[in-house]
Amino acid sequence: MRRLIEEAKLATKIEIDSAGTGAWHVGEPPDHRARATGKRRGLDVRGRARKVVLEDFEHFDYLIAMDRSNRSDLHHLAPNDVAKRKIELLRNYDAESPRDAEVPDPYYGGDDGFERVIDICEAACRGLLVHVRDRHGL
Repeated sequence: MRRLIEEAKLATKIEIDSAGTGAWHVGEPPDHRARATGKRRGLDVRGRARKVVLEDFEHFDYLIAMDRSNRSDLHHLAPNDVAKRKIELLRNYDAESPRDAEVPDPYYGGDDGFERVIDICEAACRGLLVHVRDRHGL
């Protein structure tokens, strides 16, 4: 998403961040396989894991989940109905993807799973960017 936003020259208008619903990896960098796969594809996969906090529901217009379990966790964390309406599955922004499809977790598979996940995420992020541009007049 970061690359798409930069290519669209919207980096000063769109803020993105990444956070998990659990604290298992807080402070850790992304998986080395994700970083390596991203590097091969010209993506800068960086950062440190953090956990979603209540302020995220106020600060961000969208809270995007990769799978239904995390979407459910976000709904439980959401402080109110307005916050709950900000939660969506990433693949719902990909017109080619079935409704409520999940991004598979490549963690326990081989390196090719990371390639597939990047393909899935890129397609959905393109749709998400179109949605954001249309909805916010960018």
